[in-house]
Formats: sequence, C-alpha cells, structure tokens
Amino acid sequence: MIGDVLTSSILFEALRKEYPTAQLDYLIYKHTTPVVENNPEITNIIIFDPNQDKGLKGLITYGQKLRKLNYNIVIDLYSKPYSALLAYATGAKIRIGIEKWYTKPLLLHFIKYDSRPQSSAGLAIENRLKLLHPLGIKHLSPIKPKVYLTTEEINWAQNYLSTQKVDMTRPIYMISILGSSDNKTYPENYMAEVLNFIASEKDCTLLYNYIPSQKAQVDSVIDLLSEKAKEVSRPDIFGKSLREFLALCSQCTALIGNEGGAINMAKALDIPTFAIFSPQVTKAAWSSFEGDRNYSVHLRDFRPDIFSGKSSKMIDKESSILYQSFEPHLIFSKLNAFIKFNSK
Repeated sequence: MIGDVLTSSILFEALRKEYPTAQLDYLIYKHTTPVVENNPEITNIIIFDPNQDKGLKGLITYGQKLRKLNYNIVIDLYSKPYSALLAYATGAKIRIGIEKWYTKPLLLHFIKYDSRPQSSAGLAIENRLKLLHPLGIKHLSPIKPKVYLTTEEINWAQNYLSTQKVDMTRPIYMISILGSSDNKTYPENYMAEVLNFIASEKDCTLLYNYIPSQKAQVDSVIDLLSEKAKEVSRPDIFGKSLREFLALCSQCTALIGNEGGAINMAKALDIPTFAIFSPQVTKAAWSSFEGDRNYSVHLRDFRPDIFSGKSSKMIDKESSILYQSFEPHLIFSKLNAFIKFNSK
C-alpha cells in the first residue's frame, strides 16, 4: 500500500547516514512510486508487477534477475511468503525480516514487532527502524517520512488554485472523504456532519481527495451537506494524479478525514492532519507524531466498553456496526481545537 511504502522509506535516510556511498534500491509496486519520487536517499526504484510475475514460476524468474544484481544486504519489510522467497532468491548474505514461521527457512536475521509505542513516532515508524538492528544500527531518533516535490509541481498547484479562484487568504482544508476500502470509510451521513461543522466554524475552502471513478460517492456525501458547506466545497478541484494531489495538498492548511495513505502523505509534506480511524485499525500503530499539528480520533477513545471482550477478528467483522457508534458529536470538541490551532 502507498502508506506502507512511504512510511518504510524512512529506512533509506537511516541507511544513507550509515552507508553514505552504498547503492540503496527499493523494490515496490508501480502504483506506489509517486510517493518516493525524487527521494535523494534512494539510488534505484525497482518495480515488481504481480500481474507479470505470476505464480511460483514468475517469482523464480524475478528472483533470478535480482540475484544478478549481487546485493549484500536485503531487508524484507513486507515479510509475506512471496517477498521472503524473493529475498532468499537474491542470495544476499544478510537477509533481514520479521520473524514468522514461513520466513525462518528463507531469511537469516529476524526482529519481532513491538505492540506498544515508545515514542510519539508510533509503532509504524518504530517497528520499521527495528529492522536495522541486525546491522548494528540502533538507538535511532524517530525519523519522519518525507515527500519531495519539485519547484515546478509546487508552482503548478499554486497557479491551478489561483486560476480556479480559490481564496488563498482563507484556510484550505483537504478532505480525505473516502477510506482505502468501504470498511475503512467513515459513514456518509457522519462525514457530512463533520464537514458541516468545519464550515460553520471557519470561513474556509473544502477540497476533496478522490479519483474520477469515486465521484459518485463524493457527490453522495456533498448532497447531504448544509448550504454553507456546499458553498465552500470545491469538488471540481482535484489532483488527476498522485503527484498532483501531493502538490495541491502542499498548499492546504490541513488534511482532515479518513485515516490512511492521504494522512501519511500530508504528514510527509509537513501539513497538519486530523485522522478519523476506522474501528478495526490499531491507532497505536499509525497515529504517528501526535501533538498540536497532528490529531487523531478512534471510537475506542470514547467508548472503550464497546471493544471489551472482542478479538481483532470480531472487531474487523463488526466494523460497520461499530462505526455507527462513532457519532460525529464525539469528535467535535477535538476537531474544533485542531481547527483553531491550525488555521491561517
């Protein structure tokens, strides 16, 4: 996923300090490349296409290609069966990954993920940095993921907003209106109430993060808005690519909405964020760098009793029901504090 690839890119900054002249390559899916473009710490981006390299035969063929590159060290961040197989196929003398029963025959050095964060960086950051421990790289200060935009991209975003008559003197809030899946998307009527609240508190502009195929879902939410919220909404302005979204986001006052890749990207751009977590996602893992600029809310914060005695599988199965208990009025106080602190 895009958020995983962006978050994991912190390892390149840490590795570059330790190995300043090393070749540091990143093997990722093609659709995730925009978040690591222009990253000065990465030497090469290598694309893995699961549609092209299908099945065991495809993995073997791809592994043979990687073996010819003569890597000394391979870090398997994903530690799924096929990624562990690829790591093994490289023949690297140092192969690091997460300790699982199926990685033990394939990798050589293992770490176990912690379940409780030790810093404001959160588990997603801390556990990734642990993968460098077998290399003797320990006691690192938390590293924040970064997105590197070009001057041309920033200029494009500024000119685009100007030509679309967006008042740059007012707060501009990018709304992560949809989650990465239906069960990670705040209910439409609840999201409409959140947007109504924002519009009632601030004279602002609301932009929306979506792709054209999702327009019907976005329109469905906008139809539920108050007249005031509709007036300040600009669904006609959106990035037609991930890099365009990033450029537009860089010009916003804050990003508010469903927790996911967009939240992680905004943080990497140093844009304040307000994340609404879905019930089945562990807040401790992804609520990184919390403070005045980054807020997050989870149903468990307000109704811990609902989760009592429920396993993670049960919570995942009941996520849509649990979401109905996550009523907007629960978060308004914290959202209001966030808006007041993060306004132009």
